[in-house]
Amino acid sequence: MGTVTIGVSIAVPEPHGSLIQQLRAGFGDAAAHGIPTHVTLLPPTEVDGATLPAIEAHLTEVAAAGRPFPMRLAGTGTFRPLSPVVYIRIADGAEACTWLQKQVRDASGPVARELQFPYHPHVTVAHGIEDEAMDRAFAELADYEAGWPCTGFALYEQGPDGVWRKLREYPFGGSAVVPPQADRLGSSSTLPGGR
Repeated sequence: MGTVTIGVSIAVPEPHGSLIQQLRAGFGDAAAHGIPTHVTLLPPTEVDGATLPAIEAHLTEVAAAGRPFPMRLAGTGTFRPLSPVVYIRIADGAEACTWLQKQVRDASGPVARELQFPYHPHVTVAHGIEDEAMDRAFAELADYEAGWPCTGFALYEQGPDGVWRKLREYPFGGSAVVPPQADRLGSSSTLPGGR
């Protein structure tokens, strides 16, 4: 079957996901339209395609042990100069994200791996673009806020075209859902300037 590149993340639901993706593209990040807006739990990881069933079983177990939690984004941060990234901060839900990513990457599981940097949950809004555009993203989204109940996470695969596509959703306390649900109840957002 060969190797595939997978990732596990919490999707930022609509309307927030598309809005942040459009803003990211507007800052000049060419990768914006190939990467759904998300909070990473497992970064891009190359695996043997034959291991996908074991990975899916593992993720089902992780999700079954999880419980919904409030997720709130607020304000911006950056990893510069260490890494050329500007992001929206996770104001509520960071502890739950940290627990989840540890479970996903557990040493006894099929996707055990070390991280390049310590885990810091966030939503990327600019990556590897000109410094002026990164500064603009940091400033323009400083007052951005959005919140929703996080009810699960998803498995993604990166296609040969570089686009990430959702393979399965894993709702907390349940089994995998195919196709993925498009929206969550109870979402809200505030753009800079009260929009």
